[in-house]
Amino acid sequence: MGIQGMMSYVGEHKQFFVDLQLRNTKVIIDGNNLYHRLYFDASLDIRHGGDYDSFTNITHKFFETLTLCDIRPYVVLDGGSDVSDKKFATLKERAQEKIQLAFSISRGGAGSVLPLLIREVFKQILTRLQVPFVQSFSEADRDIVSLANHWNCPVLTFDSDFCIFDLKAGYCPLNYFQWRNICTYEESQDCYIPAKCFSLERFCKHFGNMSKTLLPLFAVMSGNDYINLPAMEMFFSKVRLPVGSYGNKFKKHIRIQGLLNWLSRFADPAEAIENVLKYLRQHEKEETRQFLWASMEEYEPSNVNLEDFFQNGRYESEEAKKQELPLWILSAFAKGLLAPFISDVLVLRRAILHAQVENIQRPSSHVTALSIRQVIYGLLLNTSESSFYTSARKHPISSTPALCEFDRFQKELRKSFVSAAPFSGNFALTTLNEVKVHDGIS
Repeated sequence: MGIQGMMSYVGEHKQFFVDLQLRNTKVIIDGNNLYHRLYFDASLDIRHGGDYDSFTNITHKFFETLTLCDIRPYVVLDGGSDVSDKKFATLKERAQEKIQLAFSISRGGAGSVLPLLIREVFKQILTRLQVPFVQSFSEADRDIVSLANHWNCPVLTFDSDFCIFDLKAGYCPLNYFQWRNICTYEESQDCYIPAKCFSLERFCKHFGNMSKTLLPLFAVMSGNDYINLPAMEMFFSKVRLPVGSYGNKFKKHIRIQGLLNWLSRFADPAEAIENVLKYLRQHEKEETRQFLWASMEEYEPSNVNLEDFFQNGRYESEEAKKQELPLWILSAFAKGLLAPFISDVLVLRRAILHAQVENIQRPSSHVTALSIRQVIYGLLLNTSESSFYTSARKHPISSTPALCEFDRFQKELRKSFVSAAPFSGNFALTTLNEVKVHDGIS
């Protein structure tokens, strides 16, 4: 997710942060955020396929530094797309933006596009270093919050949504986590990492001791990466937000401050929402009320028990159970043995192929692996196992399963339908992991 302008806004207010000397603690790490940050902060190659050796060295040093300070990391990675598919439009927009960035980079311009295999290399490094990690079934934010609060330890990420979540031990933004500047206590010679922790208490106090329960509503009304309600623009066009003496000229920052000041007048979300609806047309009110309440649930901790996974290897998710996928698939997915791509194929019958820096005039390099993907699709979408992947989506099943791929065509994101490869055998998804290699493709 992410609230546009929020991290730069809070970064201007040092009073929102508490200085920490981090050591001898567990820490929950947003894995996707970390490997992005490590790669781009080191200014590694993005024009020639990636510098995996240098990335490996940097990642090793990062986790070695944590060990020196007796910081015990637990990494949580994002999984597949949201099963409701409500974020699909944004995912397509992001994919199109990545194509444009890759084109700019290929011509010597600016941009940030990760090499294709960084995520897999990152998981290999974690395995080699024996750093515990889990791959959530979908977006990891709520799982991270649930585990961090259960263990009462900080979260390490660089995601503005963690300014909204109520975390017992706080949120340490990666840009303030000085792992390269390790320090030592004079009296004991113990090491620690200087860091800053975002304080939700200080933040709310700054806005007249506003209730923490209003912050999810603030996030939804501000519009994060996926939430964009047209009725909110009607609200903002009519209401006079009390900006106060804020002198910043950035429009996003002015709106953030004004909206927080306005919301701080109310005791709870229910009162605030009813006051929002006063500025809307009559026919928009009920739909907007339901939308706001439903969207605020995105900021509730999940019911996934990641402690059980890290201690006993069991991963249970109500969201995953509803898809009626075989247990071996869910287990392999949680362990990172299967990519999010697999989840998207099984649950949504769709794959968005990641853009990379290449000659934009030539066909996408993903074309070279099309026949391999068709075999994967054939194995996953075996018609005899149709109940596993149609119950939630109600897709009609044909004799030859097909799914939708999104890939680059020149400088545009293009949709195409790809048929799954047919098999002479009848491989059930429930026991596919038990099939011998020589029994597979003939």
